Amino acid sequence: MSQYRYWKVVFDCILSIFLIILFLPLLILLFIISSLDSKSNGIFCQERVGQFGKVFTIYKFKTINDKKRESSSIGLLLRKFKFDELPQLFNILKGDMSFVGPRPDIEGYYDRLKGDSRKVLELKPGLTSEASIKYSNEDTILKLQKNPLQYNDEVLFPDKVKMNLHYLENMSFSTDIKILSKTIFKVIIK
Repeated sequence: MSQYRYWKVVFDCILSIFLIILFLPLLILLFIISSLDSKSNGIFCQERVGQFGKVFTIYKFKTINDKKRESSSIGLLLRKFKFDELPQLFNILKGDMSFVGPRPDIEGYYDRLKGDSRKVLELKPGLTSEASIKYSNEDTILKLQKNPLQYNDEVLFPDKVKMNLHYLENMSFSTDIKILSKTIFKVIIK
């Protein structure tokens, strides 16, 4: 596994460079669309907890109008097909993220884990994971709960931690390829 960690960094770097070059016209177009739609800078930046608990800035295309404080139809479309996440290719290139790993969360979750659960912080946050595939409809699940925050804290988040710990123990190139393939399939069939 330790050897794979090295190759995972190499894989992330090479694939992110390739995809940035491949998608550069799309990235520019989406930046313009997002800027016009949100009537502001089209890039959303937020602090997230990264590997070893180090905080980093995540990049996304804005999907919410700053003045109206709600998603537009264009913003919802960007989210549905995960186009809003494309700027995270730059996070991967910078080494803050990986293609596969726990989704980067705000402070107050991964950084507060105790005991063996804290091992999750050994992983770089990722664009996708088994947990993000399983909970791709997390917003809908939470809306159905009487107390969404409590449900997240007591049910969803602990399950995500468990799944991410399983990934940490079984990390491999073939596992990453399976997770990436499942993610692409999930996004396409939405």
